[in-house]
Amino acid sequence: MSESDNIEVALVTGLSGAGLRTAAKVLEDLGWYVADNLPPELISKMIDLGLESEPRIERLALVMDVRSRLFTGDLGWVVRELDTKGVRNRVLFLDATDAVLIQRFESNRRSHPLQNDGQDGTLTEGIAAERERLAQVKAAADVVIDTTSLSVHQLRRRVEASFGGTDAAMIGVTVQSFGFKYGLPIDSDLVCDVRFLPNPHWVPELREHTGREAAVRDYVLGQAGAQDYLETYHHLLQLTVDGYRREGKSYMTVAVGCTGGKHRSVAMTEALAAMLARHDDLSVRVLHRDVGRE
Repeated sequence: MSESDNIEVALVTGLSGAGLRTAAKVLEDLGWYVADNLPPELISKMIDLGLESEPRIERLALVMDVRSRLFTGDLGWVVRELDTKGVRNRVLFLDATDAVLIQRFESNRRSHPLQNDGQDGTLTEGIAAERERLAQVKAAADVVIDTTSLSVHQLRRRVEASFGGTDAAMIGVTVQSFGFKYGLPIDSDLVCDVRFLPNPHWVPELREHTGREAAVRDYVLGQAGAQDYLETYHHLLQLTVDGYRREGKSYMTVAVGCTGGKHRSVAMTEALAAMLARHDDLSVRVLHRDVGRE
């Protein structure tokens, strides 16, 4: 295996206004290192830098379009050079109809990069020139996505399906315990309040322990309504995760609160995280914000 086998390259191109910036952002969210508006002549140098970096860049996405006057639309020689080096590569091409591209440019009040190169200086002329310039790379592209009728969320899912691998369907869930007396976590998407359960603080033999310890955990989860609440909230989170996935969101933070963030919220957080961790499509992380703060 050559050193270049350790890096994968995505060449992202297409028509201006077809969603290149959105695709680049999706790739970045998927863990790709994204370089935007890179001249093709610098691709080999960029790959070398990626291989030499620490930690090494394993997935590199290079966005190229007609904003760079050095980009002629010919990526054939680039692909051949990457193949010669043993670099795994794919070309993603984004397209859309002229009518939709015109609508997008007019709604953003932007001019087309090639608009002033023609005789008339019209938006239509700029789009036509770009389409002609990129016809060759579109014909040879590995993945072509027509964004004419796609929403941002639909485009995200298409890019994830093509370049995300097994991690694309994963949603990161952080379950965080906290104490209400120290304030709500400002980054929480959902907050649940377990102060309705009896407080182990008032049990002398449990007061100095935390919800991570068996005695406190058993006391909290053994209270009337605790298991029903846990199972109901788990079901609610399943429904929420499904909705997040449909909307293209890849993470959520669930905050579980009690008075001091030491006993009840910690025990419930651990139990809820254990239930969520059984789902293959979730990556679960546990935080206890206020343990030890007293």
